[in-house]
Amino acid sequence: MIEKNDYLYPPKEVIDILIKLFNQKQFSSLVDHAQKLIRLYPNAFMIWNILGVTNKNLGKIDEASSSFRKVIKLNPKFAEGYNNLAIICQDQGKFNEAIKLFKKALLLKPNSAIYYNNIGLVFQDLGKFDQAVKAYNTSLSFNPKNAETYFYLGNTHQRQGKLTEAIEFFKKALAIKANYVEVQNNIGVAFRDSGELEQAMHAFSKALSLNKNYAQTYNNLGVVLQYQGNLKEAIKSFVKAINIKADYAEAHNNMGNALQEQNKLDQAIKAYKNSILIDPNYAEAHRNLSNLVKYKAENSQITAVKKLLKNPNLSDDDRCKFLYTFAKMKEDLGDFEAAFENYVAGGALRKKLLRYNIKQDKYLFAKIKKIAPILQNFKLHISTEVTKHFPIFILGMPRSGTTLVEQIISMHSKVQGCGELPFLHKFGASLATNFESLNTDNFMDCRNAYLNKLAKVSNGYQFVTDKMPHNFRYLGLIIKLFPEAKIIHVNRDAIATCWSNFKNYFSINGLGYSYSLHDTMEYFKLYKDLMDVWKNLYTDQIYELKYEKLISDQDRETRRLIEYISLDWEFACLSPQKNKRIVRTASQQQVKKKVYKGSSEAWRKFEPYLKIFFEDPHWL
Repeated sequence: MIEKNDYLYPPKEVIDILIKLFNQKQFSSLVDHAQKLIRLYPNAFMIWNILGVTNKNLGKIDEASSSFRKVIKLNPKFAEGYNNLAIICQDQGKFNEAIKLFKKALLLKPNSAIYYNNIGLVFQDLGKFDQAVKAYNTSLSFNPKNAETYFYLGNTHQRQGKLTEAIEFFKKALAIKANYVEVQNNIGVAFRDSGELEQAMHAFSKALSLNKNYAQTYNNLGVVLQYQGNLKEAIKSFVKAINIKADYAEAHNNMGNALQEQNKLDQAIKAYKNSILIDPNYAEAHRNLSNLVKYKAENSQITAVKKLLKNPNLSDDDRCKFLYTFAKMKEDLGDFEAAFENYVAGGALRKKLLRYNIKQDKYLFAKIKKIAPILQNFKLHISTEVTKHFPIFILGMPRSGTTLVEQIISMHSKVQGCGELPFLHKFGASLATNFESLNTDNFMDCRNAYLNKLAKVSNGYQFVTDKMPHNFRYLGLIIKLFPEAKIIHVNRDAIATCWSNFKNYFSINGLGYSYSLHDTMEYFKLYKDLMDVWKNLYTDQIYELKYEKLISDQDRETRRLIEYISLDWEFACLSPQKNKRIVRTASQQQVKKKVYKGSSEAWRKFEPYLKIFFEDPHWL
């Protein structure tokens, strides 16, 4: 005979009471009632399961975990128990255990679209994007009209920088569920990262119309406002996000970024620290803080980051950011060997995450070189008589001094500095690499599209700078399309440039070569070789500016530069550190100081560890 307290399945009305309390969100009452029932039915796994879900909703993670482990012990064939425990492990950062548990759930219930979504989310957190996409696609095979799955696919592609694909997945989600606020929010982020700020603003407006208290949208709206240079409104938006969700670590971090752009460094540091106080594991906030702090041995953040790096459950993305943070700390403390080791390890992870291979750039440069003479000989007649905005292209290797040059030029009263504009790459990349694209209509479409975009960011100024360093790849296209343009090639000492590229973590995803010293050196050679091609083809159409000359003879070189642009001399150009325009490159803090000598010698403190790379004098 089975005793009442041995039942695995208590009477239905018992479970119904618990479910009713759960749906009414009477969680405290549910916990009390469930604990009384467990005394009567200690082996009833369904009661334990409902208790676990309730404790999770109450934030009692340890109690929830204990309940789900009891569920699995009582009924090893209950798939939902493994699924629920896996979600807890995922929340705790125990990703490997979570994957094992989700796989057990799928063995018991192999057609569950939800379980495939859940395991996909873990793979996504680990940066294993191919496996995440495979899991989501399997989920869709069981439930092809699940908006959440398309949302997850969009997020996965977004994290990889595949923004066009991400937007398409988000659109599919919205086609199924039009009032999906999370998707409206994330498609806004994708538009923002694509440079489509107007569409981003529209998406965020739609999201807020669906939920006026959605903190994430205020946070993301703040980032767009920041991109637009409207820092005061950006900070107001971050404050709104924090007022709705006081423990919103990302909003505190982003507010720190906006304050940093205002050069309010003490307030920025405080914002980053608030972010870390809320989420001590927030790698991005740690990294941002490290860029503003000069570390001393007693700084408690050093111990915290060192401990975090020992966590085996860190995602590759977070570990990468912590390695760069720790490298900066060790560099400040004078432990250059440890700093170098951490820069190398951090770079290796970043390269892995970006899936970079130098072969892809070698192939790209080979195509550009092959098409260069054909591009030069193409007959194109362009009238510049009605040109309203004259682009000033400042190009060269990243970290070569392009930001400083733009700061100098944009101090002139007739120049608008616009930073790194993505427009030439967006509209002209195919023209620079594809023979079949070379026709008059495509050339004129590219010219007009670029100039239309330039007009929107020009703020009414006639002279507008475009400081996208990698535009050096499209130099032949620039000369063909914009005969009215001024082209300034900034070049810097090769070792200083390579080292500065290598040691910096770039938030954008397009500098994959910079995370390995070998790749950086190879890329520098590709750059130098391509620049030689351009100089041979266009001898007198490129202004060559040597960074070291600029900082050693600032007055003379600045006057020559302004004369080349055909502007009257203004003394303000000698004080680029007073430029109030927003700078978002790795040079942000450097260019707010007076021009100083010796910056190209900073690599020498790491010289003992760089000899193996640069000891061959003919490496170039």
